[in-house]
Amino acid sequence: MSTTATIIGPADEGRRMSLDEFIDARGEGGRLYELSRGIVTMVDVPSPRHFKIIDAIRMEFARYRESHPDRIYGVASGGECRLLIKALESDRHPDLAVYKTPPPESENADEIWSQWIPEIVIEVVSPSSRFRDYQQKPEEYLRFGVHEYWIVDVADESMKVLRRSGGQWAERTLKAPETHKTRLLPGLEFSIAAMFEAK
Repeated sequence: MSTTATIIGPADEGRRMSLDEFIDARGEGGRLYELSRGIVTMVDVPSPRHFKIIDAIRMEFARYRESHPDRIYGVASGGECRLLIKALESDRHPDLAVYKTPPPESENADEIWSQWIPEIVIEVVSPSSRFRDYQQKPEEYLRFGVHEYWIVDVADESMKVLRRSGGQWAERTLKAPETHKTRLLPGLEFSIAAMFEAK
C-alpha cells in the first residue's frame, strides 16, 4: 500500500506537524525545510557570503584530510544529511556535519539518520536562523550525541565552539587570529581568519 507524500510549501511556514509526518514530506520547488520542535520552518537560500564561508570551512577540512586521510569519513552539507532528533520532534539539516565513522547498516533511511551521529556540526548564522542556531539547536545537538557544535557568526566574525563535557556544553568563543584545535581531529588547526577572509 503506497501513501502520498505531503507537499510542503512557503504557506506551511509555522505549521505544526509531527516528525513522523514530516519525515516523508517533500519540499515544494526544491526548497529545504526543517522541523523545529514540531513546527515547519523554511530554510533560507544562503547568501553568496554565507556560501563562501561554508566553502572556506570545507577547504580547511579538505586540507586536513590530505594529511590525515583516515580520520574523517565524510563532510556533509545540509542537502546531504539530516539529523532526526525524535525526542524534540526536530529534523535538522546543518550547514555542515563532520562524520568520523560510516553510517550504521540499515535498509531504513530514517533509522540511519536517527542513529548516525556526526562528531562535529557547524551552522553559519543568518538573520533568520539566529534564534534556531543559538537557542534551539544547542539542546537538540547535545541530546542527539554531537561532540562539538560550532556556531559561525558572520555579524561579529566569531565562532562559538560548544564542546561536550560531562553531559553539557562547555563554551568558548574564538576570533581571528585564533585557531581552534579539537581532540576529535588531532593535528587540525582550524583558522578563524581564513574562514572570514573568504571572498
